[in-house]
Amino acid sequence: MGGAGSRLAALLLTGGLLAAGLPDGPAAAKGHGALPDAEPAPLPVVRLTSLDWPPFTIDAKQHPGSRPGLDEIIARAAFAAVGYRLETDFYPWQRAMALSRSDPRYLGYYPRYSPYAGKDCLLSDSLGESPLGLAERADAHLRGQSLDQLSHTTIGVVAGYLNTPEFDARVRQGRLKTETVTNDATNLRKLIYHRLTAAVIDRNVMTYLLDTTPDLAAHRDELVFDPHDFPPKALHVCFRPTEQGAALMTLFNQGLRRIDIAALTAAYFRAGHGAEKSTETQ
Repeated sequence: MGGAGSRLAALLLTGGLLAAGLPDGPAAAKGHGALPDAEPAPLPVVRLTSLDWPPFTIDAKQHPGSRPGLDEIIARAAFAAVGYRLETDFYPWQRAMALSRSDPRYLGYYPRYSPYAGKDCLLSDSLGESPLGLAERADAHLRGQSLDQLSHTTIGVVAGYLNTPEFDARVRQGRLKTETVTNDATNLRKLIYHRLTAAVIDRNVMTYLLDTTPDLAAHRDELVFDPHDFPPKALHVCFRPTEQGAALMTLFNQGLRRIDIAALTAAYFRAGHGAEKSTETQ
């Protein structure tokens, strides 16, 4: 890793954010009189927070036996490429964001959409994209309608989630009506039981939920995904806007450039529960 890794390790240790015992970072595992037969030193750990948002991030406690989410796999690979091990702690979304700013164990959270970056966030390079759109009742025939035409339709959203700048601006201005729930599955259930006609959702999340949740799968033919006019959203790690956060972001971005994100993404969805079973209308 060279000098950059050692400087980062020193910064993280100063802040108590790196596993102790490796004051020079991964470079310390070599040399310094280590015995030839000694066990390899464990990689220093970086901790981030996230939410349960399959297939991008998956809390194993809520999904026993499930593989990690796509974004966690990509983030782990990027950190591993520069000699660090990622550990992710999962919380409800708004708590995950709050803890990443207040709890000294953490230096950030993921995934976060761009272009939403502010004084509270240093955005990494992209982990990939989120194809955002609307889940709709198939019999509502909303496909192709503009946001202006949807002004009289109550649209389901998830508390704490960012959508698109235009959509969120219209909500703030009172030009769109929304109903807030705690997760995407609840919005899909409201669609099934005619309590909503549309809800903002990522296409891959919708497909995953319809593939893996029995009570939703039984009604999958009643729902369609409408890409609407929402552009794909890039996903990032949000690092703390501190010297430590900036150093870690720089190293993480180096790791992202050393891995093949497109190949990891394609392999993930080929393995199942991805975007291959389309829920779009034809």
